[in-house]
Amino acid sequence: MNMLICLLLVLALAALGEGRTFVFENQRGETIWVGALGNAGVAPPNGGGWEMAAGSSLTLELDDAWAGRFWGRTGCSFDASGSGTCQTGDCGGVLQCNGAGGVPPVTLAEVTLGGYGGNDYYDISLVDGFNIPVTMTPTDVSGGGDHYSCNPATCPANVNAQCPAELQQVVNGAVVACKSACLAFNTDQYCCRGAYGTPDTCQSTTWPTNYPAFFKGLCPDAYSYAYDDVASTFTCSNTGYRITFS
Repeated sequence: MNMLICLLLVLALAALGEGRTFVFENQRGETIWVGALGNAGVAPPNGGGWEMAAGSSLTLELDDAWAGRFWGRTGCSFDASGSGTCQTGDCGGVLQCNGAGGVPPVTLAEVTLGGYGGNDYYDISLVDGFNIPVTMTPTDVSGGGDHYSCNPATCPANVNAQCPAELQQVVNGAVVACKSACLAFNTDQYCCRGAYGTPDTCQSTTWPTNYPAFFKGLCPDAYSYAYDDVASTFTCSNTGYRITFS
């Protein structure tokens, strides 16, 4: 093996270990506070939370094997020490969530980098309900013939504006989020637990009200309930991602 080939291999291996670039964009026209939570044993980036003014962006480098979730918090107020509250997505009354998840209902952008077969798996989840529109887009590759391969995973609709009254989370007379059926009613069937804890026994078409169909109708690419995998999971590899809150 000549020296040039050896050098190319070294550079390629080095590139594989450089991690992934994640760009966060706030296109909402108002300040949001991003929350971040790593999966078990995985540290959250940037302390697990940060403020983003309207129109701003932030770039982070994540490890090639990072896995976790991001969400946007709204209606927050924090003091100089980082203590405070948020109307949606609150994570224990602190700016930097540092291992705490967001209180539902909240729209989640979920990702597992370098998972099975070396692929990334990513999705937008409304399983815990919805608070603001979110899109997750691969930045270094473009989608192919398969809709779920390297294309944007997105929930662009203002779900709050059409949320059924029984699912609405209201603050000061305004609908700030839309609850999942599980969160609103807490039954085994709506939560896919107990006797309904498998894909065969928990099918939203058999529920008293098919609430996932409401969410799916507005955001076809997003998870609408626990067993909505086939029409919600996207895959890609060797790419960074842009997460846009709108």
